[in-house]
Amino acid sequence: MTRKVTRRTFLMGTAALLASACAGERPTAGGSAPPATPTTAAVAASPTEARESVSVALDWYPWSNHTGLLMARENGHVQSEGLDVTLEVPANPEDVLKLVATGRNTYGISYQTDVLLARAEGIPVVSIAALVQHPLNSVMALERSGITRPRDLAGKKVGYPGLPSDEALLATMLEADGARLEDVTLVNVGFELVRALLSGQVDAVIGAYWVHESILIEQQGEKPVILRVEQWGVPDFYELVMVTSEQELREHADRVQRFVRGMIRGYQDAARDLDAAVALLVREYPETNEELEKRGIRLLAPLWTEGVPVFGWQEERRWTEYASWMRQRGLLASDVDARAAFTNRFVESARQP
Repeated sequence: MTRKVTRRTFLMGTAALLASACAGERPTAGGSAPPATPTTAAVAASPTEARESVSVALDWYPWSNHTGLLMARENGHVQSEGLDVTLEVPANPEDVLKLVATGRNTYGISYQTDVLLARAEGIPVVSIAALVQHPLNSVMALERSGITRPRDLAGKKVGYPGLPSDEALLATMLEADGARLEDVTLVNVGFELVRALLSGQVDAVIGAYWVHESILIEQQGEKPVILRVEQWGVPDFYELVMVTSEQELREHADRVQRFVRGMIRGYQDAARDLDAAVALLVREYPETNEELEKRGIRLLAPLWTEGVPVFGWQEERRWTEYASWMRQRGLLASDVDARAAFTNRFVESARQP
């Protein structure tokens, strides 16, 4: 599940989208289509019960991390909260925060990095729940390469998607192990990370999810070596978060609360029955690599709630330390109030009886 957002360009066009939204125009997403066919079917509203329609822009094609949303809908949790929830795969995943900021989508799945970048540019989005409690991004190599730690990358070629954030992650990992970014040759391989690694084009890659690409590598008969970023000097951060707009928080706080409550129940259901969660994913999205997701969800599901009292919880320290790291690494040109970038209000209230 390689990150598909280009950090340098995800804000381009946001001002125009905001302007068109204010003018009453419906903004549209651009770019090339992802590898899965978008599915936007929602559970039909009962003829005897009016429900509010809300939409969630997914971060990329449907995979295990979306099963909680599917279960929330399948098991009626969001419907019982008076909501009809549509899941949408944007034509261009770079547009998620733009679509949420302009109100085109009510909610969206994004990254802690991107939320901070957006707020630094005045884009009014806020994280309302952490979907994954730790980074999924990693450095990945093949076991036969002999690479076992960051400093082993010295003199080697490292493939990456061309994202400044991945350069910063790699630099931090190398420095934590006595090496420097200048010691490696970075090769922009786009998002063909697994192909570049298996073909020998590069010796290692960064930008690959250790709960996803590692399994793809194993399916090709190779053994991956995984170096998790937070184990080599990078502050622990939330890989994926659920976001909404400040306007939604101001004008529809009750709706946000009902959505979060239903979502939490869905992820609790998915965690209780991982096989049922994957079966639902495959049923709704037949192109899913079922074997990959069956294995991947067992790595992923513990990260939904590891070390926190309830699904979705976020720590202020995690936001402030990561923002400070981004600033130090030149990813943020100015200080950002990281405490305003997230809220636990709705997750906390969802815990109440």
